Amino acid sequence: MTKLTAKDEKNNSIEQLENQLDSFDSAQRKDALLKLCELVRTDQIDLPEPGTDVNLHCHTFFSYNSYGYSPSKFAYLARKSGLAVAGVVDFDVLDALEEFLEAAKLLGLKGCAGLETRVFVPEFSTRVMTSPGEPGITYHMGMGFPKAQLEGGQKEFLLNLRKTAQKRNRDLMGRVNRHLKPAELDYEKDVLVLTPAGNATERHISLAYARKAAEIFGTGQALGDFWSKKLGVEVKLSELPESREILNTIRAKTMKRGGVGYIQPDTGSFPLMADTNKFILAAGGMPVHTWLDGTSDGEKAIEELLDVSMSTGSVALNIIPDRNYTPGAKDVKLENLYAVVEIAEKRHLPVVVGTEMNSPGQKFVDSFDTEELAELVPVFLKGAYIVYAHSVLQQQCGFGYTSKWAAKNFESVAEKNEFFRTLGSSLQPKDEDKLAGLSQDSTARQILDIFEK
Repeated sequence: MTKLTAKDEKNNSIEQLENQLDSFDSAQRKDALLKLCELVRTDQIDLPEPGTDVNLHCHTFFSYNSYGYSPSKFAYLARKSGLAVAGVVDFDVLDALEEFLEAAKLLGLKGCAGLETRVFVPEFSTRVMTSPGEPGITYHMGMGFPKAQLEGGQKEFLLNLRKTAQKRNRDLMGRVNRHLKPAELDYEKDVLVLTPAGNATERHISLAYARKAAEIFGTGQALGDFWSKKLGVEVKLSELPESREILNTIRAKTMKRGGVGYIQPDTGSFPLMADTNKFILAAGGMPVHTWLDGTSDGEKAIEELLDVSMSTGSVALNIIPDRNYTPGAKDVKLENLYAVVEIAEKRHLPVVVGTEMNSPGQKFVDSFDTEELAELVPVFLKGAYIVYAHSVLQQQCGFGYTSKWAAKNFESVAEKNEFFRTLGSSLQPKDEDKLAGLSQDSTARQILDIFEK
């Protein structure tokens, strides 16, 4: 047997700690993070200087991350990768917020946190937007929440998002179970065990079905025959038991539009965009309109759609760049991407970008050095700095982007954006507490002077 060198043993130890960051046990995650931070402090782990890459749209295992990343793991990997700013977004919950922001601060990472949900837009009730085949329904985000522990109506709204999503999942699973017999699931035993805090998604259910079927049929031809028959498509053995292809096919053929478990949502299935924005603003977040690729009927009328969204409180625009270009191709997707960024700039909407990582194969961070994206990097970086600065100011003293203080201190959105961009660029995580307890009479100039002296 080959004896491990000291370097090998050190690398194995680091790898074990990195893996421990994804434990469902929060105490184990915290212990691993503190040990890794100590290795950084003692120069046993080298972290790069932050660059210009950002990812403010990463789902964690509190909704679904295809790599199993916890909030601490994403914060660690983001810092290890030299991201300028990083942010987590989970479906219908703020469960990741406190852990991620604490981890980011320990690691010296500029971080922010939020949530994603689906909303109903009455003015677009006959037009599809970002949710395929579902007129009037669109994905929507809130970013830069200062805390997860809400009270009163805000707490009730957030709890209702979770409860509604879980009831929708249980009802969906019941319909799919009837079709996929004998590969039937028990929600508690088969689905909820895949997530640490009871917030399962359709992707968890798809994974649970893949594992249940493999448990019953094995991983060979019998499993392939089962899925081919039940899904109505030829399934290759190379896709089994739980590849990206089979998981996406299970979800598409059983849970999405046209699938056996799908039911068209009605006007009461999701909260109104206006009510959701009201909740986000009251909780100290920034309401963010999401954009897919500009090809749906609703997004072809993007100016009209943004008029509606902004009238209810939206102040930023989310884009997933990797979906919107093919390397080397000057196609309609790329044209739409540049067009919507131009529109956002004209409307002074900060642009928030990220890769999601809630589907197998999605990148950790966009390829910002490609010809297609390089020109847009300054816009993306500016948006990230704005959201980061909002997040810290809102946490420390209630002076966030949508606060009364901001409304009083800036004559235009452009002026406000420049302040938050400048602060987000110059502020370092170790200095965030310097913003605590600022007077309501503090000016934007005085705040910047704290970090520019």
